[in-house]
Amino acid sequence: MAAEISPAPGGGPARRDVLTRRIRLLVAATITYNVVEATAALTAGTLASSTALIGFGLDSVIEVSSAAAVAWQFSARDDAVRQAREKITLRIIAVSFHTLAAYVAIDAVRALAGPGDAEGSVPGIVLAALSLAVMPFLSAAQRRAGRELGSASAVADSRQTLLCTYLSAVLLAGLVLNAALGWSWADPIAALAIAGIAVKEGRDAWRGEGCCAVPGAPASPPGAEAGAEGCGCRPGADCCA
Repeated sequence: MAAEISPAPGGGPARRDVLTRRIRLLVAATITYNVVEATAALTAGTLASSTALIGFGLDSVIEVSSAAAVAWQFSARDDAVRQAREKITLRIIAVSFHTLAAYVAIDAVRALAGPGDAEGSVPGIVLAALSLAVMPFLSAAQRRAGRELGSASAVADSRQTLLCTYLSAVLLAGLVLNAALGWSWADPIAALAIAGIAVKEGRDAWRGEGCCAVPGAPASPPGAEAGAEGCGCRPGADCCA
């Protein structure tokens, strides 16, 4: 069960309720956007035989499952119940990252070993550019709320959303190179980059890393693994800077 974290100075139950409601709204927005994004990406990727675009669509599906896990955690009205659900939610998020990485890596290797028949996709380029514009705002808002609340799962899910920004940039580069220069190999290479990022984020989510305790909360003791018992950081960790 996640460790109890003292609220920030000036905070309290009322502030935690505000942050909890904010996270619920952000998660709902993330789920809605990603359902639309997944449908568009999988359709465009299938039509263009684009491994990277299909992988991007699958990431959207997995991001929905990740956000749904956070929605389940924060559906509890009692703070103690939400904290009890934290570790399970983090495990679901971590598994979702690794599932994505495995599928995309296998399909990318298959594409590289094959004839390289990915076609250009204007809808894919538009979708990647749109996600590159939208995702950072959703991620930043949820990360701020999650860190202030002291929720490792909310922050991990925000990093799943941030990953979508990285994927959008990588996907956009691969699709543009393929469309403009006919570099079909750029598509599976972009997909492999996506898989690599997903593995790292999955490992961090499993460990509960990336969440900084709220101001005024004690840091994890020296030598303790960050997030092992909930949200917290080793002294000097980046998230506490």
